Amino acid sequence: GALCYAELGTCIKKSGGHYTYILEAFGPLPAFVRVWVELLVIRPAATAVISLAFGRYILEPFFMHCEIPELAIKLITAVGITTVMVLNSTSVSWSARIQIFLTFCKLVAILIIIVPGVIQLIKGETQHFKNAFAGNDASVMGLPLAFYSGMYAYSGWFYLNFVTEEVENPEKNIPLAICISMIIVTVGYVLTNVAYFTTISAGELLLSKAVAVTFAERLMGDFSLAVPVFVALSCFGSMNGGVFAVSRMFYVASREGHLPEILSMIHVRKHTPLPAVIVLYPLTMIMLFNGDLYSLLNFLSFARWLFIGLAVAGLIYLRYKRPDMPRPFKVPLFIPALFSFTCLFMVALSLYSDPVNTGIGFAITLTGVPAYYLFIIWDKKPKWFRRLLGK
Repeated sequence: GALCYAELGTCIKKSGGHYTYILEAFGPLPAFVRVWVELLVIRPAATAVISLAFGRYILEPFFMHCEIPELAIKLITAVGITTVMVLNSTSVSWSARIQIFLTFCKLVAILIIIVPGVIQLIKGETQHFKNAFAGNDASVMGLPLAFYSGMYAYSGWFYLNFVTEEVENPEKNIPLAICISMIIVTVGYVLTNVAYFTTISAGELLLSKAVAVTFAERLMGDFSLAVPVFVALSCFGSMNGGVFAVSRMFYVASREGHLPEILSMIHVRKHTPLPAVIVLYPLTMIMLFNGDLYSLLNFLSFARWLFIGLAVAGLIYLRYKRPDMPRPFKVPLFIPALFSFTCLFMVALSLYSDPVNTGIGFAITLTGVPAYYLFIIWDKKPKWFRRLLGK
């Protein structure tokens, strides 16, 4: 998927990510539905999911010996979301600087876990790796949630494509950034999980609400308090990066006439896409106080992977529709074919395995079609309706 987006980012040099690629390949209707669902479902739910992890980890040092109240997690999470929104409304440069600092914290957090884990491996702590897959329910119905959880963990690879127009020398830097970061992230994730299993069994890992904290408590003594702090900073970085990138998608969609004109406006002094950031805030709060982590993940993943699968299918379509398009970075055709097939197959399967959350996501996605004809195609709108849309 990341390699496919590296090609798309170098041959279509517009910001907007998935929205822009679907617009180029399949036209305005599916592109509008994509940005409609991003605004109503995907971004608020994705921000709520990572924010809940932030809330849990930041409170962990204060509740070491008892359960953290769910309301406390949601209240501190709300403070975190508010801070991210204010930051992205105030300064682009500060958002970027803080993102660099938080990325450093993220890597430090991963190293704090990996190094003791490697030491445990050297000592021969391998008992949890024996018969590692025994007794698991490997039914096809379990695949979508496993796929969604795994892909969500890696899902930062498409954020750079939302800000293509702000990248210097995109032909070179987009593929380079994507390839280097994917190698670092993959190695980091695999080693982190190996480190966990040197100390925690699969059963204990499932029961733990904050795995990094459980791991640190067993191996690090007093230093274990540093781990939840670093993990919380890491989650804050993901929240900030997501809002920073996606507000650009709304900006581009507004520029194309698919969202109200106000969302394409930039603050005259601060140069931030202020309305695009603000519009996310109430929807994120609704998601936060109405859902739990796994239902939110399934809810957002259906729409997200449906359109990512469609965008990568668009790459194949553009190869035939526009063969003369310059492609500084080109992937073998079987890569986008395999990726888009996997995405679309998992999305279809999730309608059976979790019909309630996936069905709600599907229904909201379908509302994008009448919304397109109502807001975009219908010319003879009453004056008050046009004024409401800012036209």
